[in-house]
Amino acid sequence: MPRTPGAAVTARAPAKVNLLLEVGPRRDDGYHDIVTVFQALALAEDVTAERAAPGHGTTVRVRPRPGVDASAVPLDGTNLAVRAARLLAERTGVPDDVHLTIDKAVPVAGGMAGGSADAAAALVACDALWQTRLGLTALTELGAQLGSDVPFALHGRTAVGTGRGEQLAPVMTTARFSWVFVLAGDGLSTPAVYAELDRLRADRPGRLEEPRLDAVERALRSGDPLALGAALDNDLQEAALSLAPQLVATLEAGRAAGAAGAVVSGSGPTVALLATSPAHARELAAELGRDRPGGAVLVADAPAPGARVLEAVRAGGE
Repeated sequence: MPRTPGAAVTARAPAKVNLLLEVGPRRDDGYHDIVTVFQALALAEDVTAERAAPGHGTTVRVRPRPGVDASAVPLDGTNLAVRAARLLAERTGVPDDVHLTIDKAVPVAGGMAGGSADAAAALVACDALWQTRLGLTALTELGAQLGSDVPFALHGRTAVGTGRGEQLAPVMTTARFSWVFVLAGDGLSTPAVYAELDRLRADRPGRLEEPRLDAVERALRSGDPLALGAALDNDLQEAALSLAPQLVATLEAGRAAGAAGAVVSGSGPTVALLATSPAHARELAAELGRDRPGGAVLVADAPAPGARVLEAVRAGGE
């Protein structure tokens, strides 16, 4: 893979957990209006963008962290990080000659938006590498073209998402929360989960309810993990459990172990457990990890910042 000596920029973007995910009826365009509360996690993806020889185009490689199976991550033009780099190049008129390296830490197809984090980190890394200086607003507009969760990965922290999830409003909270994530062996396709939700709802259309959002926002303002745990809710959970019924036992095990709240993360199949403190999170992870292979249980604090540059190396290694 030919590369010329030159600049490299590494950017980091966070995974997410949905504290609330309300899903409205299926629209004529196939999408669903949602109301969600995102929280960004210290668990993150790092993407390094390196200048490549003219005419090289955009390429990507993936380096999974221990315990992460990245075999399902595409290495062609369907990769979200590749799409992000190409979209930025097209928008700014620069050649898309860049090699991307993704350090994969977020479970693949786990309902935690790892692919969206890759796209957000690639946008920030390439914007810095190419000195296109688009700024957060313009990058967010590009991110919305790539996926509904990409704008949040750019912004981070805690936010209410509406529309398809790309319209964001920050939630003011100074509290820190500790999470435990129990990974499943196989991922779930987000479109498949939404299709199952539509099937299950055939005789009972979904609706968006204001009181559920109010409960989550009150809990976030109070900083009380018990109140937040009681307010966690996910309209996709029923569909995820229908497709992966083994997750019922995981949810029950988390509650039995003393989690303040237990919910399927996004479209699943990862199960998110809210702890009452960092020490409690470590205890939960140890108990739930006893019968699971290494890397199957993760601990992460939240909220975390959005996509940002970690390191920039100038041409010649300066």
